[in-house]
Amino acid sequence: MLGPNTEMIFALSCGALLGLGVLIEKLVAGAPGWLPWACFALAYGFGGFFTLREALDNLRLRRFEIDALMLVAAAGAAALGSWAEGALLLFLFSLGHALEHYAMGRAKRAIEALAELAPDTATVRRDGQTHEIPVEELRVGDIVLVRPNERLPADGFIVQGSSAINQAPVTGESIPVDKRPVEDAALARARPDGVESAARVFAGTINGAGGLEVEVTRRSTDSALARVVKMVSEAETRQSPTQRFTEKFERIFVPAVLGLTFVLLFAWVVIDEPFRDSFYRAMAVLVAASPCALAIATPSAVLSGIARAARGGVLIKGGAPLEELGSLDAMAFDKTGTLTEGRPRITDVVAVDGASDEELLAVAVAVESLSDHPLAAAIARDGRKRLAGRAEPVADGLQNLIGRGVTARLAGETVWIGKAEMFDVADVPALGAAAQAAVEGLRERGRTTMVVRLGARDLGAIGLLDTPRAGAREALQALRELGIQRMIMISGDHQKVAEAVAAEVGLNEAWGDLMPEDKVEAIRRLRQETKVAMVGDGVNDAPAMANATVGIAMGAAGSDVALETADVALMADDLRHLPFAVGLSRHTRRVIRQNVFVSLGIVAVLVPATIMGLGIGAAVAVHEGSTLLVVFNALRLLAYRDTTASMPQGREAA
Repeated sequence: MLGPNTEMIFALSCGALLGLGVLIEKLVAGAPGWLPWACFALAYGFGGFFTLREALDNLRLRRFEIDALMLVAAAGAAALGSWAEGALLLFLFSLGHALEHYAMGRAKRAIEALAELAPDTATVRRDGQTHEIPVEELRVGDIVLVRPNERLPADGFIVQGSSAINQAPVTGESIPVDKRPVEDAALARARPDGVESAARVFAGTINGAGGLEVEVTRRSTDSALARVVKMVSEAETRQSPTQRFTEKFERIFVPAVLGLTFVLLFAWVVIDEPFRDSFYRAMAVLVAASPCALAIATPSAVLSGIARAARGGVLIKGGAPLEELGSLDAMAFDKTGTLTEGRPRITDVVAVDGASDEELLAVAVAVESLSDHPLAAAIARDGRKRLAGRAEPVADGLQNLIGRGVTARLAGETVWIGKAEMFDVADVPALGAAAQAAVEGLRERGRTTMVVRLGARDLGAIGLLDTPRAGAREALQALRELGIQRMIMISGDHQKVAEAVAAEVGLNEAWGDLMPEDKVEAIRRLRQETKVAMVGDGVNDAPAMANATVGIAMGAAGSDVALETADVALMADDLRHLPFAVGLSRHTRRVIRQNVFVSLGIVAVLVPATIMGLGIGAAVAVHEGSTLLVVFNALRLLAYRDTTASMPQGREAA
């Protein structure tokens, strides 16, 4: 009607007309009697407009809320001839609601601001010419030109140019990240989700000093930023445990209040007072006992907490995971890609039984090139470098033996590549003594091992080493300081390898040799003892995450699966954001408890006070004041400081 501030304008108009009416009634001698009444009546109109509209909307939904109670109380005051007092009630209530909506709007605007980060237009090269078009018209495969200091218009990978990109709007990373062109554009086009982070870019991030050419991999409506905004908006519907408790409490409390009010209407029968006083007292109790602050106490804190998390590069999908994350005292971490970089490299090639290193690597590269597993990618990448351009055989018929390895066909023979434990199981012949000895030697040195067999011949074993994440040790220490008492690494790797990595990152508990189903069972066992989070990449760990109290995925900005499966998604591939998420969740739980305590405490004080004679105006003032107090207390979460921004960057392991 009058823009976004219409409700506030109506509330202030109600107050102005109320004040004018009182001044005329008290100070203007000889003024006609209808004049102050007209001011009070207009004040009723302005103060009751939005209140009446909300009451009708709630009644259509068969809900009897505080707005309906206020209208009943105001109408009762008018019926008793106390127009000024009824107008005061509506003024205080409408002003409180207007301020409440404004405050809640701040939290919502923090979320909406994310959607405005992406530019409206993009410079695209088509048919050898450049055009400026709306981002909605970008297609997958378009080449977008990004000038220095411009915001990127779409998700994609760099095909030309290098720059440092500020990814804070999407991932929350505190310093710009160096980006370079992708090594193989055709492979990146075929597998966009497999593009390395150094070449991947996101809509809404800010380019540095270098010009870039970016190939679009997602339409604007499917970008990481667009999906985050959509999921954060939907997160409000997932209620926290406290919110569910308060709703159950209200379902019992509100009918009890209405019953008490009805009884108080007949107080004149018991005590010597006119019906007018009994009616007035009953309306005051009705206002005092209305659980308005309680109803907003938890949603306001949840909305502010989720908005602050999103601004810091953490997507929390609702009040339930937000509150649960703040109550954890145990966490389980996957090894590969979580506590380690997820970029293993070949360190050892041990050929056995007369095979050469070249034959071993050639067979391994041919088969692993067909797979998208991180270990397979490492073998294919580093193996090609070691073969130095030698001709590679061609394999086909890849089959994935989940948690154990792969099998394929090469030159008419079957190839097996995987853990030593995949052999001598399910009709796969056992390893020879030489291959077994090679595996044991590599494991003693903390290597992840992959055994290669061609037909009936053991070709040997390949040793790989994954680099522990920079800052992993510091992040885990920060989690301990926040109260996470037990942290466990779970891995499908050999127990000795798992223990070696755990020691490097500062964990003293590691469970190795776990198949995917074993990880699920491990999480179930832990959950029987305490609340536990599962931290992983959201892809291979999805079943374990689903069985944890809270599932947390890393690097979700580049993974559709991680965004969908996790309860909490760290948009950056950085473990240092986890203490921020846990710290914010713990702070949010404290704010929720403060709000609930204040809300119930005010009601506990006001109800006896109004029964003993506190006026309806004072009751409304305290009631609305408590509502504003809990909302503004919740808004403090928007200013929560991310201490991980100053966390040491850690050391890069060799």
